[in-house]
Amino acid sequence: MKTPKQILFAATLGVVMSIAAGSASYAQGIDSTAKKIGHKTASIAVKGASAVADKIYKGKEGPNGETVYINRKDQKYIVDDKGKKVYLKKSQIHNKKKS
Repeated sequence: MKTPKQILFAATLGVVMSIAAGSASYAQGIDSTAKKIGHKTASIAVKGASAVADKIYKGKEGPNGETVYINRKDQKYIVDDKGKKVYLKKSQIHNKKKS
């Protein structure tokens, strides 16, 4: 027969384990949210810096309607959702669609 101390210990251990398991899944949600916020912040920062330092290719857009920038070396690029510059081929750039 188990003593009251053993039962109390087992119950406490069960509660602690369930809280720890719940906290792990909650932490994953926080990590993914933080990554999304970080990617969005990086994207906005790079787009802002590109608009100041480089030229915007007027009348043209990227493959999915993105703003196209031109750097000093005459390379055309867009900024993706993670804030990275993606350089484009001439065939990937087209005229802007009129709204």
